[in-house]
Amino acid sequence: MSILQSRARTSAASSGRTRALLGISLGYFMVLLDMTVLSVAEPDLAASLHTSVAGLQWATTGYTVAFAALLLSAGAVADRYGAHRVFRCGTAAFGVVSLLSAAAPSLWALVALRVLLGVAAAACVPASMAMISRLYPDPARRASAISTWAAISGAAVAAGPIAGGALVGLAGWRSIFLVNVPIAIIVLALSAGSAVHCARGERRIDWPAQLIAAVALALCTDALIAAGAQSLRHAAWSLGGTVLATVAFVFFERRSAAPVLNRELLRAGRVRAGLFAGAAVNFALTGALFVLPLLLQQQRHLSPLQTGLAFLPLTVPFAVIPPLAGKVVARVGARRPILTGLGLLAAGGAVLAVAVFASLAYPVLAFGLLLSGFGVAFALPALVTAIVNAAPSGTAGAVGGLLNAVRQVGATLGVAVMGGLVTPGIGWALLTSAAACALAFVVFGSHRAVES
Repeated sequence: MSILQSRARTSAASSGRTRALLGISLGYFMVLLDMTVLSVAEPDLAASLHTSVAGLQWATTGYTVAFAALLLSAGAVADRYGAHRVFRCGTAAFGVVSLLSAAAPSLWALVALRVLLGVAAAACVPASMAMISRLYPDPARRASAISTWAAISGAAVAAGPIAGGALVGLAGWRSIFLVNVPIAIIVLALSAGSAVHCARGERRIDWPAQLIAAVALALCTDALIAAGAQSLRHAAWSLGGTVLATVAFVFFERRSAAPVLNRELLRAGRVRAGLFAGAAVNFALTGALFVLPLLLQQQRHLSPLQTGLAFLPLTVPFAVIPPLAGKVVARVGARRPILTGLGLLAAGGAVLAVAVFASLAYPVLAFGLLLSGFGVAFALPALVTAIVNAAPSGTAGAVGGLLNAVRQVGATLGVAVMGGLVTPGIGWALLTSAAACALAFVVFGSHRAVES
């Protein structure tokens, strides 16, 4: 009887872990979905709220600015207050703010709510990794759990444009926020229970420096958006504010007992090269997701659902390639997959630019999207491995958080820069993304010591 009871307890514990892992994975799915689902809603959103491209840029970057800046300290917050508490608070806030976003009466109300969504997203992501470590202390089982987490969450990138297109076509842009509400409820239900409880810590958080970092990124983004809109005086003021905020951030960081940035990490050239490559990948991906719906819907007159389907060559590789990329990295190291991915992204951006400049048919666009999709799918998993292995001993968690933050900075700048080039021509925006990835290829390739 005792053996049967022991087996029953073991089975119940395993079931509880699986349920919690599914909840944690769906939480990250929700965060990533919100980054991609808005793309195909841009024309409907612009018509509904009577806004310009600059307004659309802020509707997108309001989320990524907050997400990027707060990721720098979100891991410390999770350690300090308990990862499960931070995750659940972030998930609940995400659901509530999504509901409010669906009822936003104006563009700037929506932007403010998108900022709050970015704050909630930053609370969820590092906490989810800490919860997985708590659920699966064995390294082999943890690796399998992380693969499941990555596969489920990665599906959001593939599902986002299609789901967004279908929802916008049926009920308008507001519906894309309503879908987050039931997902948040399911996440909270699945992640409840004592199995994922994480202890509180004593880690300190430098809130003034963190706030200044967020202000500096927001002002830099504002300067780029204003420059793209030909508001040069506005851009100059924001650029000046960016410089002042950056100087203040450096001042606080040098005197902080708990700095936001780990300076030891930034001293390693291999880490810096990897971070630059990660930023370039997200610059190209998020920038393309911002400008291409404007081309497909406004110039080529596709419906929102057709636009979402048109993105399949870009997004499907995210769902099918990462397991293969992991095996390739294990066999040949991280360097070659990263360089391959960056090269494919540069080539994909160039093909897309040529297709736009020459007004070529969709199959050419699809080929450029496919190259870009394979590039992202190969580069990102390998970058995580390369940067973690290049980091000084004992800093793997910190460098992982820094990589995520820098990637979101790249996403923010991608929308700001490429969106600013929509008026001169979307082809120029896509050519810029190709140039950024080509530069990252050169920078990363120059560090021969970066290996897995």
